[in-house]
Amino acid sequence: MSKRSEKTINKNTAKTAKRLLKYVTDTYKLQFILVFVCIFISAAASVSVSLSLKFMLDDFILPLVGQSNPDFTNFYHAMIVLGCIFAAGVIATFIYTRMMVFIGQGVLKRVRDDMFEHMQTLPIRYFDQNTNGSIMSLYTNDTDTLRQMISQAIPQALMSFFTIIVTFISMLVLSPILTILAVVVIGIMITVTKAIGGNSGKYFIRQQKSLADVTGFIEERMNGQRVVKVFNHERKSEEEFDKLNESLFESAANANKYANIMGPVIGNIGNLQFVLTAVLGGVLAIEGIGGITLGVMASYLQFTKSFTQPFMQVAQQFNSIVMALAGAERIFALIDEEPETDEGYVRLVNAKKDENGNIIECEERTGMWAWKHPHSADGSVTYTELTGDVRFEDVTFGYNEDKTILHDISLFAKPGQKLAFVGSTGAGKTTITNLINRFYDIQDGKIRYDGINIKKIKKDDLRRSLGIVLQDTHLFTGTIKDNIRYGNLAATDEQVYEAAKLAHADQFIKMLPDGYDTVISGDGEGLSQGQRQLLSIARAAVANPPVLILDEPFNFLNEETADRLRSWLKRYCKEGNTVLITSDNYSDVADICTKLSVLKNRKLLRTDINPAVFHQQKFLTVKGGNKIEASQNQWKDCLLRLIYEEDGETGYLFEGTADKLVLLLKTLKSEDFIIEDISIEEQLYSDYEWMEEG
Repeated sequence: MSKRSEKTINKNTAKTAKRLLKYVTDTYKLQFILVFVCIFISAAASVSVSLSLKFMLDDFILPLVGQSNPDFTNFYHAMIVLGCIFAAGVIATFIYTRMMVFIGQGVLKRVRDDMFEHMQTLPIRYFDQNTNGSIMSLYTNDTDTLRQMISQAIPQALMSFFTIIVTFISMLVLSPILTILAVVVIGIMITVTKAIGGNSGKYFIRQQKSLADVTGFIEERMNGQRVVKVFNHERKSEEEFDKLNESLFESAANANKYANIMGPVIGNIGNLQFVLTAVLGGVLAIEGIGGITLGVMASYLQFTKSFTQPFMQVAQQFNSIVMALAGAERIFALIDEEPETDEGYVRLVNAKKDENGNIIECEERTGMWAWKHPHSADGSVTYTELTGDVRFEDVTFGYNEDKTILHDISLFAKPGQKLAFVGSTGAGKTTITNLINRFYDIQDGKIRYDGINIKKIKKDDLRRSLGIVLQDTHLFTGTIKDNIRYGNLAATDEQVYEAAKLAHADQFIKMLPDGYDTVISGDGEGLSQGQRQLLSIARAAVANPPVLILDEPFNFLNEETADRLRSWLKRYCKEGNTVLITSDNYSDVADICTKLSVLKNRKLLRTDINPAVFHQQKFLTVKGGNKIEASQNQWKDCLLRLIYEEDGETGYLFEGTADKLVLLLKTLKSEDFIIEDISIEEQLYSDYEWMEEG
């Protein structure tokens, strides 16, 4: 690692430590002051043991030596005072230890609360770019390292700091000459600690990153274990895990290598100081320099051990501190992530109509909703009834700015219409549904909802007006009833039951051990894919939204259940609701949709297709080849279109019945157009009307 990178890490680490300490002082300011005082008392009591040796020897013990009738009264008084000091130190230690446990757990709770609260504001893009396991590691591994630091390392560091200060002052008072030696040793200890600690910290940061990678990989493989076994990829998974585990091993081994050698190195430096102090002190005492007595010498040598011990304690806690700071950096990186922006100002409100037919806002629920649109220009407010009119106008979008996914998409669905998006996998169908609820924002064009640009609508209100059945069904730990009610937390039990019946989930729910009160866990473990899909549909149905979006709703349903769902969707739209459906197979949606829109290569090829004749119509495609001979009867009762391809551009020359096409072919001259190859594409697209609006 370069020196510049090391400086950046040191700077960030110092900033992280300051920020973490602020969590402690802001949340538990008075308690931390009490801890501060108790640690100081404990450190002072500990140092008084060494300092008491001088006074006990010089003032009490040595004067009594040789007396025939010694008086121990003063000695006993001194022992009582010393005992009281020790007792105060023990009580102070007990108080700050218990208090730091409370503070540590409280800070962790606040950190987890802040992380989760902020995580709810992050855009979907963040979760696309980070694995579930990596995010989970923040709440488990990284927060656990904070617990060790706050409850153990911080009080130990403060204790060591006070001990060093008080001990140094005491040593300076006892013998300024011997203290010069102590200052030299301090410089050596600091230099060694910085050199070893810098390497240890670098690897501890890598260890936390590698640990998150391993956690993410394990979480991913646990969820996909069936797929791994189906394709016999156990060996491949082991190899990939071994690489990640090897990286974690190298980081952890190097981190602990430097952390573990720090203690012995500091300890040996302390032992060397003890020997040098004893030799130098003995020489000074013999020569009568510096007023060194037996009591001073005994006390000073004890201080030498006390002076080295805090450095040893810091060395022992160093790995905990560095790991915690590395984890804290990752935690603060999540908290500092830019939240999902929302510049919307149009709100969804309860509404009703007055005697003149004007829409007015009201507090009570009337079953009618309206968009409250304030206008900053004149301060007026207008209300637009929520009907479910959705329109795309020349929409262009890409998940990355340099890679466009959708190109110039224009379509609309009026209230009460059922619009299906048909196309192959990867055509962009799910992307369109993600744009409607603003999981992502478009780069160009406009999406209007009841005539209002959705960028002007508050995201919470926009999504509240939409019912969405995602392609990836997710259920939460809880009862079946609670999972359905997730779509509308205010729904009554009767509304939950009705939604389950509409989604045709009621039958299998009643067969479960506890019916609607059956507890499911592990994302619906024990339920089939189809049953999970029906619960997801019931969750959307209980909200009864004006616009219902279903992403591949028939994928995991048997034909009988799919037919029942189609029947319900037909009734749903008769109530004036709009339904948007995506499907890979046009036959799933052709008989229930008002309109079909076809996507290919992430472009909208056809829109407003009439599904009533969808399955009867074929396309005549001219692509290149040899002369064709075909009778008119071959395409009898079919709507045909003559399509050409030239220089990568596609267009059509004709659309109509077979007899009219034959007349056209007869009128064409060879120099005008050459028909070389004709193929009938059964699964292409039928008659359509160009949009009159939007």
